[in-house]
Amino acid sequence: MANGELTRGRVTTQDIVGRLWNLCHVLRDDGVGYGEYVTELTFLLFLKMLEETQREDRLPSEYRWKTIASPEGVEQLDHYKRALLELGKATDPVVAQIFTDAQTRLRKPANLKTLTTAIDGLDWFSAREEGLGELYEGLLEKNASEKKSGAGQYFTPRPLIDCIVRLMKPQPGEVIQDPAAGTAGFLVAADRYIKDASDDLYGLPQAQVFFQRNNALTGIELVPDTHRLALMNLMLHGVEGPIALGDSLSPDGEALGKADLILTNPPFGTKKGGGRPSRSDFSVTADTSNKQLAFVEHVVRALKPGGRAAVVVPDNVLFEDNTGRRLRQWLMELADLHTILRLPTGIFYAQGVKTNVLFLRRGESDRANTKGVWVYDLRANMPAFGKTRPLTKDDFAAFETAYGDDPNGGAARTDEGPEGRFRRFTREEIAARNDNLDLAWLRDDSDAAEDDLSDPEDLAAAILGHLRAALAEVEAVDAELAGEEAVPAEVDA
Repeated sequence: MANGELTRGRVTTQDIVGRLWNLCHVLRDDGVGYGEYVTELTFLLFLKMLEETQREDRLPSEYRWKTIASPEGVEQLDHYKRALLELGKATDPVVAQIFTDAQTRLRKPANLKTLTTAIDGLDWFSAREEGLGELYEGLLEKNASEKKSGAGQYFTPRPLIDCIVRLMKPQPGEVIQDPAAGTAGFLVAADRYIKDASDDLYGLPQAQVFFQRNNALTGIELVPDTHRLALMNLMLHGVEGPIALGDSLSPDGEALGKADLILTNPPFGTKKGGGRPSRSDFSVTADTSNKQLAFVEHVVRALKPGGRAAVVVPDNVLFEDNTGRRLRQWLMELADLHTILRLPTGIFYAQGVKTNVLFLRRGESDRANTKGVWVYDLRANMPAFGKTRPLTKDDFAAFETAYGDDPNGGAARTDEGPEGRFRRFTREEIAARNDNLDLAWLRDDSDAAEDDLSDPEDLAAAILGHLRAALAEVEAVDAELAGEEAVPAEVDA
């Protein structure tokens, strides 16, 4: 359900999310930060939701919800700590993954009692009616919208995810991959799209239903706590897909296999310590620490012939020289990079971060697949997005109409000319620009829009965003100076 759709159920979910989130204020004096709070809450919500869905058979009897919620004082806290340790050894693989190396940050028994009592007191009937997955996803979204949590750096806004999924049209039977899964927002949205289009998989052959629930959605997440959130999010949406804990820029990424559809928002910046990808199949980005460039190589290599992808990238992927230029040349040979969406600033809770979505289709051959690139400018003269002006489904409506019904960009399109937002650039025009894809033509008078930000947290996020963007540019220059020797532009696939 998209943001802004104030149905009765959605309001109920938002109310429950608000009550859960307000508990974080109780825990701050116990040394529990915003991000840690959601992880802490995940453990407890997982146990409670298994009780609500009558799936406690997945747990040892001594570590089910009532055994955690009923005790008092130090006895309760000690039993909870024991449960976290033992559930990491559970025979159920999803339970074991969620609780592997799990620890509580709680030190005061009274705070654990506050949490368990509040969770027990929620309107679980309404939560079940709306969907427990919706409740949990709402909590993740709330965490990301709070600037202090820091989660907005990796959380992709729901309206953007839903827009991309509507355009890419995932189908039953397809392998759908996110090599930077985060909290599994893209995978959950793709699963929801397929279920909505197939009456919740009703009528599909039993083997295909099993595939959709267990093998259709694949991915990797690097950060252990975020990996837990992803597993929980998927499970509550009826998916038990193989989301691994690992690094897509290592042999873990090779082991993911090929996909029909890749949807991803990879992390920005450089690998820690200036490390390079350790992939035996990488050639173009093998010697760079720039993660966003390396993830683009992964996306192209992981697609089956004819497979399609939508990937969020920062501006420097479009204009960076040396490795960046070689990557773009290689990409446009092996794939049809048919559409670029220039996103507004501020939608990742950091106004200085400028991003785009690349829409592409892997060719059946490895030569001359990109004949031209359509660019939609949704950045110039757009509002300053933030808490007072959130991103909505309606903000993408004109782009979706211009994009058309073909996921691979083959629908009839209209070049709107230098005064419009949608234009086509031929491969020859791009080559004449030294393969620079940072294509902008509209006069942008919105730079002063940040002066209109009225919420103090939005203003703070804008300042922080500019600092992060500047730091990213410094890191990119540092990587260049560290010695990327020029190599021929032609790179073997």
